Amino acid sequence: MDKATDDLVATYFRHSVSTLERAAGDAKLHRAIRTIADLIENIFRSGGKLMIAGNGGSAGDAQHVAGEFLSRLNFDRAPLPAIALSTDTSVLTAIGNDYGFELVFERQIRGLGKKGDGLLAISTSGRSPNILAALRAARDLGITTMGFTGADGGAMKDFCDVCLFATSQETPLIQQIHITAAHVVCNLVEHSMFGKRA
Repeated sequence: MDKATDDLVATYFRHSVSTLERAAGDAKLHRAIRTIADLIENIFRSGGKLMIAGNGGSAGDAQHVAGEFLSRLNFDRAPLPAIALSTDTSVLTAIGNDYGFELVFERQIRGLGKKGDGLLAISTSGRSPNILAALRAARDLGITTMGFTGADGGAMKDFCDVCLFATSQETPLIQQIHITAAHVVCNLVEHSMFGKRA
């Protein structure tokens, strides 16, 4: 590795750390995290489920978050009902082929969701058409809507009961904040519902 490459690596890590430092001091972000954790806990305690939707890297985050709830984060405990809407390729391709990619999450929300459930929508831009369609469908059904987005929130902020705004304009750094915030949300829910057990 030459010095220029080494400098690039170090610069990227420093930029990442400074972004996370800003997030660590962002009171608005912290309030959104606590509110989202409270909403999700209430959904689970009331017998509802959490549906999570995102595209690309945000689809990966959706699957990651669903896994933390359904399996475990910090300790053994009962599974919590969470599903990523980006995982079933037969469903995604059937809806995409028959109705268009814009409705790949909306159709799942209408088929699987019910009042008392929650939707966590993840979009770094806040403008993804299929995320906006899913949020509208969730609103129609009385599903609690929560969003993870970038600094300005795009259009999705208008369709969320609560929205978390990452303190960056850069997609990779927004995604870092999203997954860190998701771990905190899961940690809060897990601790509140089950307590800390080794």
